[in-house]
Amino acid sequence: MGGSPGLRVLCAPNAFRGTLTAAAAAAALAAGARDAGALARALPMADGGDGTLDVLLAVSPAARIELHRVTGPLGGRLVARLGWISATTAVVELAETSGLRRLGGRPDALRATSRGAGELIARALGGDARRILVGIGGSACTDGGAGLLTALGVKLLDGRGHPLGPGGGALTALESADLSDLDPRLRLCRLEVVSDVDSPLLGRLGAAHVFGPQKGATGPEVDRLAAGLRRLAEVLERDAGVPAALRDQAGAGAAGGSGYGLAVAGATLLPGASVVADAIGLDPAISESDLVLTGEGRLDHQTAAGKAPMEVARRSARLGVPCIAVAGEVRSDPGGFRRSISLADLAGPGEDPRRVPRRLLRRAGAQIVREMAAGSVTRSGAATPRTWG
Repeated sequence: MGGSPGLRVLCAPNAFRGTLTAAAAAAALAAGARDAGALARALPMADGGDGTLDVLLAVSPAARIELHRVTGPLGGRLVARLGWISATTAVVELAETSGLRRLGGRPDALRATSRGAGELIARALGGDARRILVGIGGSACTDGGAGLLTALGVKLLDGRGHPLGPGGGALTALESADLSDLDPRLRLCRLEVVSDVDSPLLGRLGAAHVFGPQKGATGPEVDRLAAGLRRLAEVLERDAGVPAALRDQAGAGAAGGSGYGLAVAGATLLPGASVVADAIGLDPAISESDLVLTGEGRLDHQTAAGKAPMEVARRSARLGVPCIAVAGEVRSDPGGFRRSISLADLAGPGEDPRRVPRRLLRRAGAQIVREMAAGSVTRSGAATPRTWG
């Protein structure tokens, strides 16, 4: 077997949604790199979507998890994890309470609610959190964060003065909003939203039109959800003095507009991949490497809009290290990578990338290292690979 002794390979993929966690994907790539004789380090990445909680917990010496019963995406009760990465810093993953993975294959775009995420935030506040990171990717809801706001004390009422029903489909009936009972503990806490998309709340690039169909919404339902989000913004601006500029803030449309609802509660919206990269020490890890491997389930035009692989590629380019992306499917190359590889192209007869992703990722890691050893991939500014340790 051709190898590359001493070549240092960093494996920093995102989760392969519905198939592998980021940790499993990183381990498979690293195993393949070692098969080809390289030194490999696995450093799972995330961007605010599914798996962000696990990635942050994995690099935190003081990490701990609490289990709480909260409202699920369609109103039932479920057990969700609240993470702590220090004594005063909590991590809430919206997908834990309101994610597509919690639906059991029964999407209901009009009724799905973000309420459970608000309940977890309240639990963190009750645990004396002074900083709460909220990862909001992978959601099933398109309610503008109305559910989580009500869990934090906001009153959203219809024309008869009754609380609105759950989900984005109910927002068109909104007549009044009252933020006077918003949980006062939020004023003592830094609330930071980490998002994997930079969409605004409204418009053709907003929460309903871009992501509603992915959550099971039909054409007429998308229009109803869009109208409901607009109504939510109008009423909050009129009754609670919410700045109109929040509608257009990057990330406001994330998680069906949950980014907007959290901003209304005082949160700062941040690019999730950048926050996670800093937290896990990605830059120093890249600097100590000769090659970086990243990836996710699918590469397409959305990859460039805040996804983890693009953040890895940008940082690698800045530090002069080649970065190669491996994905289950490459619909389009968003640019920024030295090369992109599809697992489907590596699959042999009878191998389905969705069924044997570990095997194919390991194969990809080995193949890339051998190609680098043969000189088809080079690191700028480094004539020969150096040895870790």
